[in-house]
Amino acid sequence: MGNAQRKFPGRGDGGPQTEDKPPSTAKKAQTKRGSSEKGSYQGANQAKEQGQISEFKRNGSYAGDQTSPSSSGTDSSRPDVPVDSGALPPAIARLKSQGNELFKSGQFSEALLKYTQAINDFTEAEIDSPGDLSILFSNRAACFLKDGNCSDCIQDSTRALELQPFTVKPLLRRAMAYESLERYRQAYVDYKTVLQIDSGVQSANDSVNRITRLLIDQDGHSWRDKLPEIPAVPISAQQNKWEGTSGNCEQTQQKANESGGTKPVQDTGKKTEALFLSHKQEGNDFVKKGQYKDAIEKYTECLKLKPSETAVYTNRALCNLKLNQYEEAKQDCDSALQLEPSNMKAFYRRAMAHKGLQDYAYCVDDLKEVLRLDPNVAEAEKELQEAADLLSKQSVVPDSQEKHRKKIQIQELTNAYEFGQALNAVKSKEDVAACAKLLCSVEPENLPSLMSNKLEVESFTIIIQALDSHLLQKDPKLVYRHLVHLHEAERFKMVSLLLGKTEREQVKQLFDHLSTVESAQFTSDDVQNLAKHYLF
Repeated sequence: MGNAQRKFPGRGDGGPQTEDKPPSTAKKAQTKRGSSEKGSYQGANQAKEQGQISEFKRNGSYAGDQTSPSSSGTDSSRPDVPVDSGALPPAIARLKSQGNELFKSGQFSEALLKYTQAINDFTEAEIDSPGDLSILFSNRAACFLKDGNCSDCIQDSTRALELQPFTVKPLLRRAMAYESLERYRQAYVDYKTVLQIDSGVQSANDSVNRITRLLIDQDGHSWRDKLPEIPAVPISAQQNKWEGTSGNCEQTQQKANESGGTKPVQDTGKKTEALFLSHKQEGNDFVKKGQYKDAIEKYTECLKLKPSETAVYTNRALCNLKLNQYEEAKQDCDSALQLEPSNMKAFYRRAMAHKGLQDYAYCVDDLKEVLRLDPNVAEAEKELQEAADLLSKQSVVPDSQEKHRKKIQIQELTNAYEFGQALNAVKSKEDVAACAKLLCSVEPENLPSLMSNKLEVESFTIIIQALDSHLLQKDPKLVYRHLVHLHEAERFKMVSLLLGKTEREQVKQLFDHLSTVESAQFTSDDVQNLAKHYLF
C-alpha cells in the first residue's frame, strides 16, 4: 500500500452512471419532474449550507455532524426533508419519517433499513413521483456516507441525480465520497457543479481549492485536460435555487458588514488557512525528498493551527513509520480515527505501527478493518497473512511460559498498554471467563483511562458478557461500579451507536438482571438511571 493509497476500479466521470439505472417506473416518470424539481429546491432552504457543513466535511470527512435531520439547509450528510409533495402513501411516508428520526439519533444502520424498505415499497407501488424517490435514494446515500461506505453512497447519489438532476445534496454527498476514495477528478467535477447551482456553498469552494492543489501535484499543469466533462447547469436549476435564498443571503451579508468586525475575522481566518496550507505543502515536499523529521515538524505546526485535520495526522504517522517511531505513529493514527472513524489510511498505518511494536493481534484487527472498508486492497491482504503468521508463532510458547504470561496480563497490569494487550488477547480467543478475571484485576475507576481509545464493539461486547454471565452472581457491586465508569471511556458514545440489535439486547439483558439484585450499594432506580447511558 506504500502510503496506504487505495486503487479503485474506474467508474467513469462524476455524472450519472449508465449502470446505475433507476427503477423503471421512476425512469418513465422523469419527463414529469419540472414542478417537482422546483419544489425540491425551494423546499430545501439551502441558503444555510456554509453554516451547517462542518469543518470535517469541508475536508472530505463525514464524522461528528450533529445537525438535526429535520433542520433546513443543505448539509450534505443529513437526510433530505423537503416540502411534502403529497405523493407518498402513508406507509411509505411513515418509513421515511422513521428513517429521518433514526438518522437524527445517530442510528445510521437502522435508518438505512427504513429508507431501503421505503424505496422497495415505492417501486413496487409504481408511484409516479421521481422527486420523492430521488430524496429516498439521497437519504440512504447519507447513511452510507456516515457508515464510511463510499461506493454505495456514490451509487445512491447517482440514482438520486438521475431522478432529480442538479440537486445539491446528492451532488455534495457523492463529491465527498469520491474525495474519500481519492478519486479527486470526479470529486472536483461534482463540487464545481454544486457551485454552478449555488456559488455560495462554502464547503464546495474550499474543496475545489484543496483538490485543485492535489490535482496539480498529481497531474502537473495539464491537470484540467484529464478532468471529466463538467456538466452545464441549466438556468432553471440555478433560478430555482436563488429564487428562495438569494435575498436572505444578501440581507445576512449586509447585516454582517454593518455590524463591524466581520472582515477582520475573515482576514484572520484567511491568514491562518494560508499559513496552514504553506506548512502542509512544505511537509509534503519534505516527504517526497525523504526528509521525514523536517516533515514532522511542519505537520506539527499545521496541527497547532488546525488540530482537527485528519489528513495531517495520517501524514505525520507515515513519517513516524519511516523513522521507526512506531508508538508515535500509532498515536497519530488514534487521533485520526477519533476524528474520522472510517479512515482507511489511519487503520492501515496503525496496523504497520502495531507490527513494528510486535503487537500482531492489534495489527491483524486493523488490517481486517481495512479489508472490511475495501476488500480489494492487495497489500492489506498480504500484510494480514504475514501478521497472522507472526501472531501464530508468537502464541506458540511452552505451557509454563503461557501461564506466566497470563499471570502478567491479569495480575500485574500497570498501564493502558498492558491492559489493551490483555483485553485484545481475551477478545481474540472469545474467552469471556478470562475477561471477567481481567475486570476483577482493575479498579472500576481506572477503567476509562485503561481503555483509553481502544474501546471497540467487540471489546465492549465481551465486557458486557463477562459482567452478566460471570461477575453478576459473584459480585453485583463490582458489576455496578464497572458500569458506572465504563460509559466514561473515550470512544463509548461512538461504539454505542455502532452496536447491532444482538449487542443491544445483551446490554438490556445485563441491566434487567442487575435491576433485580437487592443491594445496599445501589437501588433499582440507580440501575435504571445508569441504563440511560447505555440504552438510548
